[in-house]
Amino acid sequence: MGAMNAEELAKYKGVFVFAQQVDNVLSGISFELVGEGKRLAEKLGTEVTAVLVGSDVSGLVDELAAYGADKVIVVDDPELKNYRTEPYAHALASVINEFKPEIMLVGATAIGRDLGPTVSARVQTGLTADCTGLDYDVEAGNMVWTRPAFGGNLMAMILCPDNRPQLGTVRPGVFKKPELVEGREGTITREDIHVAADQIRTKLIERIEEVAEAVNLEEAEIIVSGGRGVGSEEGFGVIRELADVLGATVGASRAAVDEGWIPRAHQVGQTGKTVGPKLYIACGISGAIQHAAGISGSDCIVAINKDPDAPIFDVADYGIVGDLFTIIPIMIDQIKKVNA
Repeated sequence: MGAMNAEELAKYKGVFVFAQQVDNVLSGISFELVGEGKRLAEKLGTEVTAVLVGSDVSGLVDELAAYGADKVIVVDDPELKNYRTEPYAHALASVINEFKPEIMLVGATAIGRDLGPTVSARVQTGLTADCTGLDYDVEAGNMVWTRPAFGGNLMAMILCPDNRPQLGTVRPGVFKKPELVEGREGTITREDIHVAADQIRTKLIERIEEVAEAVNLEEAEIIVSGGRGVGSEEGFGVIRELADVLGATVGASRAAVDEGWIPRAHQVGQTGKTVGPKLYIACGISGAIQHAAGISGSDCIVAINKDPDAPIFDVADYGIVGDLFTIIPIMIDQIKKVNA
């Protein structure tokens, strides 16, 4: 991959985001990326453009505009109904080659982790994966991508100075969804990009929905999480009870998941889900750096731990030292009295 010259680099302008949709419903990361894309675009004195790929997805354009997209490029084709690497990569690479964005953001979802690297190879640029921080060095004209490295023990800042677009996948849940402005309008461009069915090497035979508890930690406003201190699968009963009275979602540390006390879908942290709720209650979680990194976007963190030296207290806004099995039932009683 050769470096571009200054003239070639100058042709690339604007901030583009991949607006992921599944079953014609926009994913939460799409709005998070529009919000961050807009922040970067304002720094660059440019606009944020959402790229919407799918089949019969025109009805989603207004929602993207309402969340801040200045422009929406729509690639609509029956072969794009369900995500498959080849047709989606062809669609996004074609848009990049035609419109030449300086920056391209993709969500680090199961789809984005597949799509991003494929597209970066096709358009011959670098990719910074799983970013948790985005900034732009106006003087140098480069994105500064920040991502965890070495298991979250340090943060790496990565540049792509010699090629465009500057492409990165962004971890869901790190950035807040912007405010919805009803009636806000954006410009729509429809791209006539088609992939012949015989050119696609994969065929979707059947979609099997995983029969598992639905856990949407990234968009939860309140999360009650249990760690090693919960002690057992049965111990999570009190965690679930507290979550029920608060209307919260149940989370867990990696230690609790590795013990088999709760399914992996509940895992919060570096190797789980990064979350940013209004309230995060950590119960019996020591607060290793990997977990702390995953909850840093929370507005308020409450920690309950019987070890007064537990690292979780360093990141908590409120700390309660004591046995969670004594403290949580008292909390539940008090909440019930308030709700009565």
